[in-house]
Amino acid sequence: MKRMIAVLALCSIPALAADMSKSMKITGYVSESSCGATHNSATPDKACVDKCLAKGAKPVFVDDDKKKVWAIDNPEAIKGDEGKPVTIMATADASAMSVHIEKVTKVGVVKAPASSMKMD
Repeated sequence: MKRMIAVLALCSIPALAADMSKSMKITGYVSESSCGATHNSATPDKACVDKCLAKGAKPVFVDDDKKKVWAIDNPEAIKGDEGKPVTIMATADASAMSVHIEKVTKVGVVKAPASSMKMD
């Protein structure tokens, strides 16, 4: 019985590894390690992000849905998109909370909620 459990456990490891290597499409914004998810995708503070990056903070990706902060293992992929809302195609490593970004697509201007729009 113990052998069977060990075999099943060993067989499941490649399945888990294969699932981790799939590309995912995630929408969020590029922030930095000092502020993390304190900015938001509707109005990420590019000036703050740039300032913290200049001081040595690392670029990170914050997903819109869960507000999880992901380290970016290839920061050159987001060069020029710091402090901006984007959609990425990436391979995620959930145990390390990091992403390897394959493609970045800029997200259009986020509209303000209707309640904050001025009516004439």
